[in-house]
Amino acid sequence: MDKDEIHLRRLPAPHADREFCGVDFLPEDLNEALEETEMRVNKTYSCLPAEEKGIHIINIRAIEDIGYDQHESTLLNSLSKNPDADCKYGLYFRDGKRKVDYILVYQYKKSSAGRTVTRRAHYDSTTRSTKQEQPLPGKGVQLETGESEPHMDYHEDDKRFRREEYEGNLVEAGLELEHDEDTKIHGIGFVKIHAPWNVLCREAEFLKLKMPTKKMYQISQTHGLLKKINSVIQKITEPIQPKVAEHKPQTVKRLSYPFSREKQHLFDLSDRDSFFDSKTRSTVVYEILKRTTCTKAKYSMGKGEGRKKEATLLNKRRKCGKYGITSLLANGVYSAAYPLHDGDYEGENVEPNDRKLLCEEWASYGVFYKYQPIDLVRKYFGEKIGLYFAWLGVYTQMLIPASIVGIIVFLYGCATVDENIPSMEMCDQRNNITMCPLCDRTCSYWKMSSACATARASHLFDNPATVFFSVFMALWAATFMEHWKRKQMRLNYRWDLTGFEEEEDHPRAEYEAKVLEKSLRKEHKHKEKHQYFPEETANKWRQRTDKEKLTWKDRFPAYLTNFVGIIFMVGLTFAIVFGVIIYRISTAAALAISSTPSGRSSVRVTVTATAVIINLVVIIILDEVYGCIARWLTQIEVPKTDKNFEERLIFKAFLLKFVNAYTPIFYVAFFKGRFVGRPGDYVYIFHSFRMEECAPGGCLMELCIQLSIIMLGKQLIQNNLFEIGIPKMKKFIRYMKLKHQHSLDHEEHMKKKQRYEVDYNLEPFAGLTPEYMEMIIQFGFVTLFVASFPLAPLFALLNNIIEIRLDAKKFVTELRRPVAVRAKDIGIWYNILRGIGKLAVIINAFVISFTSDFIPRLVYLYMYSENGTMHGFVNHTLSSFNVSDFQAGTAPNDPMDLGYEVVICRYKDYREPPWSENKYDISKDFWAVLAARLAFVIVFQNLVMFMSEFVDWIIPDIPKDISQQIHKEKVLMVEVFMREEQGKLQMLETWKDKDKKKGENCNNHSPRLSRSHSGSLSSCHSYPLDV
Repeated sequence: MDKDEIHLRRLPAPHADREFCGVDFLPEDLNEALEETEMRVNKTYSCLPAEEKGIHIINIRAIEDIGYDQHESTLLNSLSKNPDADCKYGLYFRDGKRKVDYILVYQYKKSSAGRTVTRRAHYDSTTRSTKQEQPLPGKGVQLETGESEPHMDYHEDDKRFRREEYEGNLVEAGLELEHDEDTKIHGIGFVKIHAPWNVLCREAEFLKLKMPTKKMYQISQTHGLLKKINSVIQKITEPIQPKVAEHKPQTVKRLSYPFSREKQHLFDLSDRDSFFDSKTRSTVVYEILKRTTCTKAKYSMGKGEGRKKEATLLNKRRKCGKYGITSLLANGVYSAAYPLHDGDYEGENVEPNDRKLLCEEWASYGVFYKYQPIDLVRKYFGEKIGLYFAWLGVYTQMLIPASIVGIIVFLYGCATVDENIPSMEMCDQRNNITMCPLCDRTCSYWKMSSACATARASHLFDNPATVFFSVFMALWAATFMEHWKRKQMRLNYRWDLTGFEEEEDHPRAEYEAKVLEKSLRKEHKHKEKHQYFPEETANKWRQRTDKEKLTWKDRFPAYLTNFVGIIFMVGLTFAIVFGVIIYRISTAAALAISSTPSGRSSVRVTVTATAVIINLVVIIILDEVYGCIARWLTQIEVPKTDKNFEERLIFKAFLLKFVNAYTPIFYVAFFKGRFVGRPGDYVYIFHSFRMEECAPGGCLMELCIQLSIIMLGKQLIQNNLFEIGIPKMKKFIRYMKLKHQHSLDHEEHMKKKQRYEVDYNLEPFAGLTPEYMEMIIQFGFVTLFVASFPLAPLFALLNNIIEIRLDAKKFVTELRRPVAVRAKDIGIWYNILRGIGKLAVIINAFVISFTSDFIPRLVYLYMYSENGTMHGFVNHTLSSFNVSDFQAGTAPNDPMDLGYEVVICRYKDYREPPWSENKYDISKDFWAVLAARLAFVIVFQNLVMFMSEFVDWIIPDIPKDISQQIHKEKVLMVEVFMREEQGKLQMLETWKDKDKKKGENCNNHSPRLSRSHSGSLSSCHSYPLDV
């Protein structure tokens, strides 16, 4: 072939006027072209096999480089009529028939001379042979000696050759590819992938996908009273049902069976285009992409010592593994891989599609009162995402009764606040109870009646109904878990997942790289020890290294780093909480000095509110930091599969975020006011800061403030504001960048974008872990400390109503379409929920017994009350202190602040009075109350645990009607196969009868005729063999 390398290619006549599928251009001066077009992607693709006969077309590369750029575009535009409309703007191949099932995106460098030539081409199953036989343009060109080599980017070339090999392997696997580099996004190329029918059938059989058969059966319906009740409920709930065909109650169901190519006659294949929906097609293609590898080293590095070193490094890297799609994405060979959305979701002339329907009936705030179309969500996004939204819907529904009971408990507290004797005694100024100073020197004595508002407010949450509500919420959590298990089984039956078992996933790219790095290291050591080793032994060694895997010894440094890192992060959280405690103590002392007498009563509320806001800000910041650290700690562990990676990541992230969110609340609930000491013998931090104590009404009110602000602030800022604001900001930044690029090229800006270009600008799907995590933390707020905040379920309900639609809108409009993943449960999250439910029983028992005054009131009522009422309870809980016993330098600077000299002040504790022989020692009352508290914890915990287990036992995991339907499916499937076998036997008997009749006819012929027609006789007897 000559210097200009002009290809004469035969194209069939019918296709000649459609488009120049393989148009490439060569300049007359090759050297100038090589300098101007560095790193040009020099593939030659053919739209049709070279063997077919047709018109001769001269393919000349890079016509733009010799000044015919405008003529080329005019020529191509004249050959076709809006090809983008024919392929539905990227949803189909250029022929408008084959659907795009998956997209691979890669970056390429354009030539310095300007834009590259339009390259729209595709691989086809018919081009497998021609792809390998035809040389790449430019490969046949030999540079003359003495010419200088053009500068080359070896990393870009390496990526390009890996893409070539990988895409060739995809074609060999049966997929059909089409390229597009003529896009509005500069420097970005797209590979469109289509899975033909035979590939879909093959992979569906490998994946054991259950598909609907022709056989249909009647779903058993309820009878009698239950039927009437169900019909009434359906009529009542009709306005809140989504207007989606999949959501209507079904009376008939198709029998499902794992797809088999040998049993295609069982399935309804009347419409092959819709038999495998878009979700299934993308799943099939993704499975092929994961297991298809590229391992060959095609790249020639050139000459020179530096290039030899680079070549050695590249060859070592190639030996280090097989490159599936996960590795190729990690190494930057491809920049993205995703299935396409079904189409646009807004606009006047948008064709009806599932995405548009989801946007109208699910991802809209206007339909917040409606049920979710879970079946349509599963059909579009897959089972794993469908289960998440189904779980979120069940959780939100179950919050309705919890919210109602919580409101009743709160209203009960409001109604009985004026009848509460302890708070009335505290507010009664006639009692004239003088309290000891809250801090040294700067704080003065104060009247108990000044804490009247706090005492009255604490009764709203600290009343006998709170105990009932704690028991109710423990049983509620158990009932919720059982209800979800039953709902999950119904969905498994409806979605044909009853017999589904998750198979072991492909090893992750990072795991394979580590394993191969380990085997290379061993191989290198082996070669150093045995330089002259027999070939057979070397082969055995190679086979042994192929079976290499990572052991705990390999992972020990990572495990150690994980342990140290988690301990450090937990310690950091404790240190921050300790810092906030110091802030509270110092601020309270400072405000006590500067405040006016009227303002001193609000010091406690001011300090509490500001400290909680600081805690909230720290929690939100550390949540993001801990999420990144948990991912890094999981990555250095190098888990084998994606499932292992996800489970380890979830465990670490949940542990760190749980500690981060609940440590300030645990401090207020169980530690504040417990280690204060007494007047004259206080406990000090750093010998200067006195430990803070609870208010006279107890710490429960402060716990309520802490819990409500952190819960509401976290939900409002982190869950909603971040989820709405950050995606909008990212979208705006991308829009501004694209607008800047489009301003440089007005022609391209006027073109309508292809579907894959629009989807490329969306955010990539980052997994369900953040979505589950925020709901699990919220579940902890609702159950763990519900005794102190009965309105928590109400606020969670209001948040979740918005959260469902917010997440739905994000999935439909803001994110690229995720790959559908089959799953029959919510995985490790269920175990975490059960653990939180068990922990909630213990924590609420301790909150009621130690944080609230419920137990001291009971002890006083039944042991110390003279008239069987709560009169005198406040005085009983206060001890006396003689002010002359203050340590030097700790007495108030202004002892006459109240207008009279104080001799005895009171403080909240059970201690002996100063006139006793053992003054200030712990009294017998303290031990009586402590014994009652511990007894309550044991009784409450065991009773509630027993009741939860009873609820768990009495409610079956699988609904009775579902178990009957599953059994019915098995019986029907056996019947189908029995009928099929009977049909085969009848057919064989028919053939045998025909064979016998033909044999008898042959025997009735004359001997002479039989001898003359021996061939026909033998053919009679050979008939069964032919059959």
